[in-house]
Amino acid sequence: MRYMKGQKLHTRSRIVEMASYGLLQEGADGMSVVDLMKLVGRTHGGFYLHFESRDALVIEAFALAMDRTISRWLKLTKGKPVGIDAIVESYLSQHHRDKPARGCALPALGTDIARSSPEARRILAKKLEEMIDVLARLLPRESPKEAQQAAMGVIATMMGSIVLARAAGDKLLSNNLLEAGRRAVRNQTAVRNERAQSQRMNGS
Repeated sequence: MRYMKGQKLHTRSRIVEMASYGLLQEGADGMSVVDLMKLVGRTHGGFYLHFESRDALVIEAFALAMDRTISRWLKLTKGKPVGIDAIVESYLSQHHRDKPARGCALPALGTDIARSSPEARRILAKKLEEMIDVLARLLPRESPKEAQQAAMGVIATMMGSIVLARAAGDKLLSNNLLEAGRRAVRNQTAVRNERAQSQRMNGS
């Protein structure tokens, strides 16, 4: 019995993991239960042994994908001088643009989740706040509130840039959009750095 229970948990985790990649690639409405179960080599008949509904799986898969991004950001900045450059370069890269299944869930699924259930939107808000907190800790602090607001601006800029870069049919335009996004974030953070330095000098 213990083995069967362990196997069920393993299968469930595997379904969520593979669904997170598939949904990022195809969108929340782009995959049926049959398609999702095929990803883990199971028939759709076993789906409801693990989940109450397709929406329940989508929510879990979305949350897992968001957690992967947060974990990736923490690894990128661990042991490095305070700053968000590594995150910006990774997020607004050609690799992230071309590999949505391995990237951030917000540009891939954000609009789908916004039209979904209240529970799905609650999870989005929770995970988005966690991402904002990570960025806020890496920004010069005039005050916690201002750092939070600046982090919101950074993530909005990055997400908008990657969405447009993926949508653009022209590769040169797409690359230029990524560069424009990187430049916009650099400009935002440069202004804050100058302001923070000025305040420190005036306060000393």
